[in-house]
Amino acid sequence: MNDSIDCIIYKSRLKDGMYLYLRADMPYDEVPEPLRQRMGRKPAEVMRLCLTPGRKLAREDVVTVMTNLRKQGFHLQLPPTDEYLATWDNEKLGLRARKG
Repeated sequence: MNDSIDCIIYKSRLKDGMYLYLRADMPYDEVPEPLRQRMGRKPAEVMRLCLTPGRKLAREDVVTVMTNLRKQGFHLQLPPTDEYLATWDNEKLGLRARKG
């Protein structure tokens, strides 16, 4: 079994932080229609990657992404939750949220 998968990553034009990983040999037209609608018209190609089990991804587990690419040809990365976004800057800066 090959331990690498080439993929293309598309950015949604409708939802910030939503990305579609598509196996490089799979035409975009084969992505299920509901998912294509969710991505918006002509999503922007962000990059092409060769995924391997040891590769680090910013917000996704590479093994999960690779499994989904093998099984269904794509993987959808959803935006972080609102709770995560509300606390991210303060946590990164070592600040605490103000009370009341």
